[in-house]
Formats: sequence, C-alpha cells, structure tokens
Amino acid sequence: MTQSTQAKPSKRQLHLGLFLFSTGYHPAGWRLPEAATDGAFDPKFLHRVAQRLEEAKFDFFFLGDALATSADMQHTFPSQMVRLEPFTMIANIAAVTEKIGLIVTANTTYSEPYTVARQTASLDYLSGGRLAWNVVTGMDVRAAQNYSREKHWDNSKRYDYADEFVKIVQELWDSWENEAFVRNKETGQFVDGNKVHRINHEGEHFSVAGPLNVARPPQGQIPLLNAGTSERSRDLGAQQSSAVFTGQIVLELAKTFYAEIKTKAVQYGRSPDEVFILPGLVPLVGRTSEEARAKYRELNSLLVTDYDVTPLSARIGIDLSAYPLDGPLPDLSLSSLPGNEAKWLVGLAQKAEGREAITVRELFHYFAATSRGHLLIVGNPEEIADQMAEWFEGGAADGFNICPPYMPGGLDLFVDLVVPVLQRRGLFRTAYEANTFRGHFGLSVPENRFAKKAALQGASE
Repeated sequence: MTQSTQAKPSKRQLHLGLFLFSTGYHPAGWRLPEAATDGAFDPKFLHRVAQRLEEAKFDFFFLGDALATSADMQHTFPSQMVRLEPFTMIANIAAVTEKIGLIVTANTTYSEPYTVARQTASLDYLSGGRLAWNVVTGMDVRAAQNYSREKHWDNSKRYDYADEFVKIVQELWDSWENEAFVRNKETGQFVDGNKVHRINHEGEHFSVAGPLNVARPPQGQIPLLNAGTSERSRDLGAQQSSAVFTGQIVLELAKTFYAEIKTKAVQYGRSPDEVFILPGLVPLVGRTSEEARAKYRELNSLLVTDYDVTPLSARIGIDLSAYPLDGPLPDLSLSSLPGNEAKWLVGLAQKAEGREAITVRELFHYFAATSRGHLLIVGNPEEIADQMAEWFEGGAADGFNICPPYMPGGLDLFVDLVVPVLQRRGLFRTAYEANTFRGHFGLSVPENRFAKKAALQGASE
C-alpha cells in the first residue's frame, strides 16, 4: 500500500499533539470543581478528547505509559498513577477517529521485538496508517520487580538492547514485500514466496527468524518517536525518530537541544527536516490574562503539599529553608549554579504570576507545576500564541506536545481560543492534507529494504 501524494503548505507550520494526562498535568488539576477525575477509565471521555483533537486538526493523540506505580504519587503526579494499557486503548480510539495520528508507547526493556512488530503493524492497519511508536527504555527501577528482574538495567545496557530491538522490528515490518500477495483465484497462488523474507537475526540480545505474520504496514515503516536527555536517547532520536519529545522549559536551552538533534540527524545521513522537535507545553488559557492567572492561583491553592523546599533549593542553587514562604525571594546572585539557571526559572514563575515581586511560596508553586519537565505558560489566547510562535520561529521547536493543566476544560479552552489564533496567523492547518501519520508530517513511505536489495542485485547482473 502506498500513500498518495499530498499537497504541502507553502510555509512551515506548527505540529500539535496531545499528551494525555487524564486528570490534567497540574498536580491539583483534578480538584477543580469542573474537572474530570475518572477520565482515564471512561471510554466516552477518551472518545470525546480524541474527537475534539481531530476537529481541531491536531497531528496526533499520544498516550504515554509506565510499568510500575504507587499510591504516594497522588499528590505529585496523580494522572500517571493508573491508566489503561496503551495498545488496547489506542485500538479503541482508532475506531472512533478517522484522520488524527495515534501514538502508542512500548517499552523495549520489557518486551519482545516480534510481539511489538506484530502489535504495531496490526494497529497501523486498524487505524488506516495513523500509528506511530513511542520507543521507551524505562526510567522506573520498580518496573524490574514487575517483570521478574532483580534490577533495572543501566542506561547503556537499555539502549544497546533498544537499538537491536528497533532494528529487528523494522526488518520484520519489511518482511512482506508489497507485491507478495498474488491472490490469483485461477492458479491458486495466494502469495509469491520470493517476496516473503525471513530476517534470520542473530544478535547479542535476540534471535528472531521471521517473517512477521502481519503484512507490511500501510505506512511501510511506522514512524518512531522518543524522548529523553541522555546522550544515547539523543542519538536514537537523531538517527531513527520522526519526532523527538523534549521537556525543555527554558527557551535558550531549548534552542541548544533543537540545534543539537538537527545536527546529529545530518551526521547520521538524514535531512534535518525529517526529525521534528516537540517540547511539552502546558497552556493555562483564560479569555483574559486576569482570568488565566486567577485559574493558575486557584490550582496552586489546591496543591496538597508540606512545602518541602529542598528540591527547589537544589534547582536554583540557594538554600531556601531559612526564608519565609511568604517573604521575597533571596538575591539570585547567591546561587551556586553556573550561568543563569536560577534566573531563568524565576523569570518563568514571574511571567506566570504576571509580576516580578513574587514570594518563595509562589516560586514553589511554579516549580511544583513544572518539576516533571514541561513548560507551563499562563495567559490569554494571543499571549499563549505569542509564546508558541517565539519558540517555533526562534529555532526551539517544530511544534508542541500539549499537556492541558486540567481536563477537559483546559483542553477545550486551548482548542476553542488558541488554535483559531494560530490558524489566523497561518501557523497551523485549517484542514487535514493527509490521512496518515507520515502524511501529517510530510514524510513519504520508504521503499521496502528487501525489494530495494533485489532491485539493486538485478541491476548489477
């Protein structure tokens, strides 16, 4: 199956996806009177979210995953304590949507290549070519205890394993050439055996014969995505991924990360336009600036916390334990950190509050809302769009992984108020121009490696 040629927009445009946090990204998002608390297990809620995204012409719907949990996450990360298994959920979402891309997460450390190749290829068919695979190696050491392991592997071993894992999956996707199915009723020939290939992989970690028992996916090669800040994760993104998720919150650092991944992609023989950098963004939208900041203060007032400033002190390089919570911030020149790390974080908190004179408590609130790595911005639709445009046009992002601070209202305000502003500015599409995940990003269907090899051999004979 091949993808029809799609017209591309005349200018570069944002790519937008939703990173689903069913109770919202803000730790207290679920406590708002209007917020949903049980959306993670409510199919009607999940369908509504995905369909709203599709109506707004988002590129993708993304579900992350984890393989361990505990009740002590309830005050810091409630949306990630429990959730549905991603392959099951994405299959369900595929059935009630038509065009939006769907990203499924699979952990290479605790999976098998043949299984993941089979599941992803199947979902690509069921979604009509709308699937992408978020490749993760795992961060939670508790996961090992859930998978008969004594310990979670270190970064090097996990990525050695992942590199071989991904290579096998990609070969399995190609193990059936597009022309393998003859389906000749007169002769009785169903397939051309010469176009069905064992991969006969024998590696350090895996032995996989193949072929896959699912035909080549509609997209040929299902797009890969990944996140992470380690050198190995950056290499994986630059070499293999169509999109890289990042948790940068400081514009200057985001520009550096963006340039690094693009440069690495070129070093791996790719065009920098083949890999898209998508930072996480938590837009707290109000119809006015005052309304947005009022909601921000309401959310912060609902935090369940003992105001332990130890992590924040480490983050800005100043021991805050001696300073009153409702007193002014200390002199930032006292920071033990190099560069402007402390000033950058304080500047973001000041911008969220809408004033420079913020207290230790208010800095703590911003830190608590962003400590998991994604940028929270507060404002009216034009202000939110301005900040997105600054990152997009300034070489820090190709789009954003949107993480609404509470659900579903936080998403609705972004879709209803901010997306139209982006569209009026020509920064975001007003209609889908493709029907597949690859198509949304302007990526062509790659040639089958076995067909290409046969063609090269035939040309040389």
